[in-house]
Amino acid sequence: MLPPLETAPGLLLLTLVLAYLLGSVPFGVVITRALGLGDLRSIGSGNIGATNVLRTGHRGAALATLLLDAGKGGIAVLIARALLAEDAAQLAALAAFLGHLFPVWLRFQGGKGVATFLGTLLALAWPVGLLACGTWVVVAAIGRISSLAALLASASVLLWLPLTGRSDMLALGAVLAVLVWQRHGANIARLRAGTEPRIGARS
Repeated sequence: MLPPLETAPGLLLLTLVLAYLLGSVPFGVVITRALGLGDLRSIGSGNIGATNVLRTGHRGAALATLLLDAGKGGIAVLIARALLAEDAAQLAALAAFLGHLFPVWLRFQGGKGVATFLGTLLALAWPVGLLACGTWVVVAAIGRISSLAALLASASVLLWLPLTGRSDMLALGAVLAVLVWQRHGANIARLRAGTEPRIGARS
């Protein structure tokens, strides 16, 4: 359920802080402002992630946001693992994810964390990350609803982890999945009502 504790508490604390700060970088806001697309928080759903960037009509900006939001989680994990150990890597994943959800630069009003979630998984255990990404792609291709794909992909991780021999990540996977679902509360309500917008739709 948890990796063995190998890293000194002081280094874990430093990992927590640095990974959080990296995860807090709001790439969607930065990119849309740099391209003159306006304040992302006043567009569409107001979310700072790639799906909402796509509502500006700029696919390149949306792709860049997706890759950078995933990359910041993955980079945090890889650095922590290279310099310290697996416990630090998993802590870095959690901290970067929380940084995206609650960024200090945006008064703790962040995104839903799907790209960062997938980026951390790809860095921690790439087979699990690929399976989660595949789940997202299949659901999105069938239903054309990003939030539904995110919800099912995050939940599927709890199946993929033990099947791929990474039960040491179950606690982390459960926490991240619960946070993804919590951040999608409004989406879940719209899914139930049948009013959730489809991928690429402007709102």
